[in-house]
Amino acid sequence: MSIRFTAKAGRGMVGLTVAAALALGVAGCGGGGGGDDKPSPSASAPKDSGSQPSAQEGQADTPLAELKGTDGLLLRVTSAQRDAGGFVTVSGSLKNDGAESVAIPAQTSGDETEVIKHGQSLGGATLVDSKGKKRYYVLRDTDGRPLTTTGLTTLEGGQELPVFMQFPAPPADTADVALHLPTFSSGTIKISG
Repeated sequence: MSIRFTAKAGRGMVGLTVAAALALGVAGCGGGGGGDDKPSPSASAPKDSGSQPSAQEGQADTPLAELKGTDGLLLRVTSAQRDAGGFVTVSGSLKNDGAESVAIPAQTSGDETEVIKHGQSLGGATLVDSKGKKRYYVLRDTDGRPLTTTGLTTLEGGQELPVFMQFPAPPADTADVALHLPTFSSGTIKISG
């Protein structure tokens, strides 16, 4: 069974995540999907600013950045959307460009105990605002789960999975930030919205 999420399915999952967060009384944070025992990304989804597609949605042919990782892994960033809640959602896909199965490096989860205890994720990602001289870490929910794709283990040759990461938003006049993910090259992305 192949795991693929379309933009439409992703927006549907967004609604469920936001509804769950509101039901739990979590202010300013999206739901963080629990640890799924399957080797697939969790049901966590990025918060969307409504039912309108982002300005960059559908531009998968021209990603904002491509970060190369070890063993043929490639992180394609297709959108970086500033949300009204004071955060930025970075979305894209993680692909194994090679022919062999590749394990996602444990370092992508970062080194914070609170994040690591919730399983493998992209919790080690950061946004760097060189203009404001600040580094922004992946947001966490009230239980310490990172607000990013979780449950990552391995990717088969050619397999691609949708991923997301949420960060506190830099000041409104900051549009260009550098995205860093351990074991991957860094890249500059433009925040929209």
